[in-house]
Amino acid sequence: MNYQVLNINKVFQGVFVGALVLLFGSFIASKGMMMAMIGIIIPFVLFFLFSLFKNPEIGYWTMFTINYFALGITRYFPAPLGLSIDSLLVLTHLAIFAKYFQERIFYRKAKSDLVFLAFIWFLYALLQMVNPEAVSREAWFYAMRGVALYMMLVIPLVFLILDKESALNRFFKLWMIFSLLAVLKGLMQKFMGPDPWEQAWLDGGGSLTHVLFGKLRIFSFFSDAGQFGASMGHSGVVFAILAMNAPAKKQKRIFGIASALFFYGMLISGTRGAMAVPIAGFTLYIILQKNIRMMVIGGSIGLIFYIFIFQTSIGQSNYDIARLRTAFDKNNPSLQVRLENQKKLKVYMASRPIGGGIGSSGNWGQRFSPNTFLANTPTDSWYVMIWAEQGVLGLYLHLFILFYIIIKSGYKIMFKIKDPWLSARLQALAAGMFGVMGAAYGNGVLGQMPTGIIIYSSMAYLFLGERIDKQIAEKKAIDRKQND
Repeated sequence: MNYQVLNINKVFQGVFVGALVLLFGSFIASKGMMMAMIGIIIPFVLFFLFSLFKNPEIGYWTMFTINYFALGITRYFPAPLGLSIDSLLVLTHLAIFAKYFQERIFYRKAKSDLVFLAFIWFLYALLQMVNPEAVSREAWFYAMRGVALYMMLVIPLVFLILDKESALNRFFKLWMIFSLLAVLKGLMQKFMGPDPWEQAWLDGGGSLTHVLFGKLRIFSFFSDAGQFGASMGHSGVVFAILAMNAPAKKQKRIFGIASALFFYGMLISGTRGAMAVPIAGFTLYIILQKNIRMMVIGGSIGLIFYIFIFQTSIGQSNYDIARLRTAFDKNNPSLQVRLENQKKLKVYMASRPIGGGIGSSGNWGQRFSPNTFLANTPTDSWYVMIWAEQGVLGLYLHLFILFYIIIKSGYKIMFKIKDPWLSARLQALAAGMFGVMGAAYGNGVLGQMPTGIIIYSSMAYLFLGERIDKQIAEKKAIDRKQND
């Protein structure tokens, strides 16, 4: 062995590393730490882009992850992370095009009435840009993303590259893990109190809606307690149905425990409107069962719940239960204010069949057109927001699309899907979506992060049911042949 050569190599390696350190130090000195950080990050970004274009699925799963945590992260690091969702969706579609542009048959996978409806809804939102009532085009850009753009981009993406049972299973797995993290953060807020950044958010105005009678409404790492409560109710319904139908006992236990935690998260959010999620969701689930016994059991549970809420005062000393009861009180002051606002909107909207323009109400209205009627009249509902911004025409179109999806997918689940476990998973998605539709009457939750992306993905899987069912049947046939 030539030790002299080895020593020379070590010397050269040391000189090379030293030169790199000096070069990096001089770069920091001349350009600053921020430019140095950018220089470090760029190779990772390039590697990610290379991986994404090689495997476009990476784009969807990265987007799905960011979608769940983006709003919470902005409390700690103010940045327009919401726009990263747009970038990832566009990049993923470009990656799909680059990889499969020569395979014309590949794009037939996205041929569906659901994709067509998503395009029609996006087109209507696009036309809203020239709505004569619209005050701010910038508000339109920001607001239409959650309302229509994400639906238009997510649904065909799932049809093209995530149309397999393995992808559906991963979808549920990540959803459950992220929701468990949300509950964990919520429990930390409840029992340990908000951290300094969350407290700063509360002190900056969040406490007006999130500290009631000295009690904190838990919001976890979501934008607000309303979104957290509805999301937890959504997850609770979906994983409760999976727990009831899972083929393995271990899965039943995991899904059951997760569902119980999610419903507890819904309760501590103090979001009364979130109760619509399990009520509407489980009602649809019972219908999809086509089972008289299940309907009787479901009706009995509903009756017990009604008696508990309306005919007893059991648990009234518990703040969360007491607040839950107010959701069903017709004389509740909050409800009366909402009804009064809707009366004002009815008069204003009588002469505006296509609405006041996307982004003209709510937070976007306050930000971009603060002195207008719609910006200063709370909508307090996803459907009222659609009505105010896109008019009665937009509301009818939106409701038609939502109920078309529920009715058609429900029919397929009941009469077309053969595999029992797949049927149960689709029932869970349909029930969860219908539950969110119910909650959207009282809260603007349907298109917000992270619920919006989950709902749009669920829509796609509901319409992919027959395709996945066929794949499962073919796999079972192959397995039988191999075993014979």
